[in-house]
Amino acid sequence: MNRKEFLQNSLILGGAGVLPVNSVFSASINESGMDKLVDANGNFIQQSLPYPENHLEPYMDAETMHLHFTFHHGGAVKAANNDLKKIKEALDSNPETIDFWTKKLCYHFSSHILHSIFWTNLSNKPTSPSGELLRRIEKDFGSYDKLKTYIAATSKTIDGNGWGILGYQPYSDSLMVFQCENHEKLTQWGVIPILVIDVWEHAYYLKYKNKRTDFVDALFNILNWENAAQRLDSALKLTK
Repeated sequence: MNRKEFLQNSLILGGAGVLPVNSVFSASINESGMDKLVDANGNFIQQSLPYPENHLEPYMDAETMHLHFTFHHGGAVKAANNDLKKIKEALDSNPETIDFWTKKLCYHFSSHILHSIFWTNLSNKPTSPSGELLRRIEKDFGSYDKLKTYIAATSKTIDGNGWGILGYQPYSDSLMVFQCENHEKLTQWGVIPILVIDVWEHAYYLKYKNKRTDFVDALFNILNWENAAQRLDSALKLTK
């Protein structure tokens, strides 16, 4: 089998084909809700916000929410579909451009995944970790307060744009905090994100100007730890 045949048979089978087989997303791809990232034809789709655009006021303003969700996340979904189209076209007529469009797909689809998690990770009611999530936080980080310090510092100090991520690492059966530059750089193989903090400037600049640290601190008032706990439970079921 040559490279073109391999790509046709494996990579480009539609949007679902690029989902990790052990991810929360692939498990829920046929379910309703924010984690349904593709339609029945393998096209990338954006779910509606799970709340009104002013739902997170005053910590996240409605104008930023509208622009962020509609044009940044929505733009990534449209671009990912275009990337997939271009790869399919390149397989037939212009194979030397495949690597270019594959990198673009990695960037845009990673943005789609992380934004889809981010919206569900936010709530207008105070929440805090409990149950299995809290037990694992205390085991892996010492305390919830220490985790907050860790993930806040990680998010605030990303070079350029990116994300602070709390994820479950099945290989070590532990929670991990790490940075992700842009949407896909410095990620770790196998880690399933359960809580993400978007520190791209478009996430906060209208309200917080250049004060990323203030934005990250404000987010702790609206982080949805109940959703993070549900994501951890799903990850544990998938990997056990």
